[in-house]
Amino acid sequence: MTTPAPGPARTLADAVTFAHGPAWSNRFALAPLTNTQSHADGTLSDDEHRWLEARGRGGFGLVITAAAYVSPAGQAWGGQLGIASDDHLPGLTRLADALRATGTVSAVQLHHGGRRADPALTGRPNQCPWDEPDKDAVALTTGEVEQVVADFVAAAVRAERAGFDGVQVHGAHGYLVGQFLDARHNHRTDGYGGSFDDRFRIVREILEGIRAATGPDFQLGLRLTPEGSGISLEEGRETARQVLTSGLLDHLDMSLWDVSMKPRYGGDGLLIEHFTDLPRGGTRLGVAGAVVSTADARWCLEQGADLVSVGTGAILHHDFAARALADPDFRVRERPVTREVLREEAVGPAFVDYLARGWDDLVAS
Repeated sequence: MTTPAPGPARTLADAVTFAHGPAWSNRFALAPLTNTQSHADGTLSDDEHRWLEARGRGGFGLVITAAAYVSPAGQAWGGQLGIASDDHLPGLTRLADALRATGTVSAVQLHHGGRRADPALTGRPNQCPWDEPDKDAVALTTGEVEQVVADFVAAAVRAERAGFDGVQVHGAHGYLVGQFLDARHNHRTDGYGGSFDDRFRIVREILEGIRAATGPDFQLGLRLTPEGSGISLEEGRETARQVLTSGLLDHLDMSLWDVSMKPRYGGDGLLIEHFTDLPRGGTRLGVAGAVVSTADARWCLEQGADLVSVGTGAILHHDFAARALADPDFRVRERPVTREVLREEAVGPAFVDYLARGWDDLVAS
């Protein structure tokens, strides 16, 4: 891999401009964090509204929602935010207005669970690129794949109508869009499987459809997994290369699990290095994973990233971004923390329960 020629030193406080939509006031983005706080019908709850508005007040350049399902068949967990129907618009509109008032840029993450959806919630078999009886998943027909693309586009239009500045397509972590990229299992013969180009086709069609259906000031992002879930590091890198130079995206977020980790399945150096050396055109490259201090975030920029997404740090401090910008030595509080601390950080009870079930070191018993 080649190292880009050094340019002017970049700082976390730099405003970031894009081909479409407003500049971010700094290089920090709130990571799209599953929080299970929405109502059963996917409408926004007051707790989820408070969680996101607090991060806007906390100084993040971008505040992005949790994964929001774009069609009823794609709902993956209880309490998931929805953007599949105009019934979801009132809460989303209220949220977009509130985030704008904080001064942050806002986005909705668009999601479909695919084989990882929950049939108990959707009332139908899971949709998948291939048949998988163990997951209660049936292969989408070609027409149904085309409908999924249309659902992502319609959801983006809905987000624009609600007043958000943009959307991010969820192509990571083995959900439906990422399932199409899975070389192990996606052997479809209808142009949506088999070769890399055909497995990548749904990504291209979703991005092209959103760009064509939304206005020139609407930002478009994408989140990808670098490796795993049937994606080799080589193909993860090629997917990133294609979208970075496509002219369709404003920002690409690589979900690295830990920004300082090495590739898990073979490959030299650090995982981040396999993406920061790629040509970008006008697209900004973001990274996410275990950023819990100012030093961590600054290191990401030094490696060549343009943007830094923060997850756990933003749970522990609603104002992580403001603290990190003000203090070069800032680091998050020690874990685990009490439920009262999280409540003071605008983390609602349902979110705290979810964290307590999944992360032993985060919520004190």
